[in-house]
This record gives sequence, C-alpha cells and structure tokens, in this order.
Amino acid sequence: MDAIIVDPRKTTPEEMERGMRDVKLIFTINQTMPYTEEYNNLVKELFGDNLGDGSMVMPPLKGVCFDRVKIGKNVMIMPDCLMMSRGGITIDDHAMIAANVQLISNNHDLHDRQLLICKPVHIGKNAWIGAGATILPGVTVGENAVVAAGAVVTKDVAPNTIVGGNPAKFIKNIEQ
Repeated sequence: MDAIIVDPRKTTPEEMERGMRDVKLIFTINQTMPYTEEYNNLVKELFGDNLGDGSMVMPPLKGVCFDRVKIGKNVMIMPDCLMMSRGGITIDDHAMIAANVQLISNNHDLHDRQLLICKPVHIGKNAWIGAGATILPGVTVGENAVVAAGAVVTKDVAPNTIVGGNPAKFIKNIEQ
C-alpha cells in the first residue's frame, strides 16, 4: 500500500476551519453527558454520515481528521480512544474498541518531521481491540480477530486470529 504524504504547512483555509470545528466539537462531546440526545447529536455532527446505526462512541475521545473515520453498524468504542485519522480509519460492523486504544493512521517523516506519512487503518467486522492496544499506520485487523490488551500492532492481523505483545505476534487461531 502506497503512503500519502501530507504537508501540514500547506493546510488550506477550509482544512483549517474543519480542524477547528473538530477541536470544538471534541471538547463539547467530552463535556457532555453520554446517552443523552445532546450527546448523540454532537457525535453525529462530528462523524456525519460515517457513523453506522447502533454504534456508540464513549467520551473522552481524542484525535484529528474525524471526517476520515468511517464507523460501521453496532460498533462500540470505549473511553479514551485516540484516532489520528489523517490517513483514514475504517471500523467495520460489530467491532469492539476497548478503552485507551490508539488508532494511528499517520506518522512523521524521519527527515522532514513536518511531513506526515499517511496509511489507512482498517478494523475488520467483529474484530476486538483490547484495552491500551495501538494500531499503527497501514495495518488491517482481519474479521473476527482479537488484538490483546497493550499490543502494538505493526503488521496486518489475519482473520480469526489472536495477536499480542510489542510488537504484536500471532498467539493462536480462533476456532470457528
């Protein structure tokens, strides 16, 4: 998968306005009582049409570029999720994201640290990302896969498998 290089020094006024809007929305979401109509409306405003029916995002939420996040149906995202979304994040139906998970779709260039190297993150259908796990740019977590708590995932995770550790390694297959 090819990386997209983004130079934040060349941010357009529209991108700047959208970023400021997201910061304000995130602040408000993180100060609003969950499970209320006000909270649900704010989350819907942040993610727009990219939030599937029955999905829940618990506060606090952190990150950037929420217009590049696509969340399927019946997804549960627990508190303190960090979504660095410049490269795009897709979370398929019925996935579960535990507390303190980091979904990172961008990183800085080693030579010009102002440049962002962006690759999408994809969490497959019915996948479960354990508490405190980090998913790095360009990683796909396959359908029904489990990422153990605290794992740092640097490579794709096959469907129906469990991975854990730093860097994450195969632990076992999940019996069908």
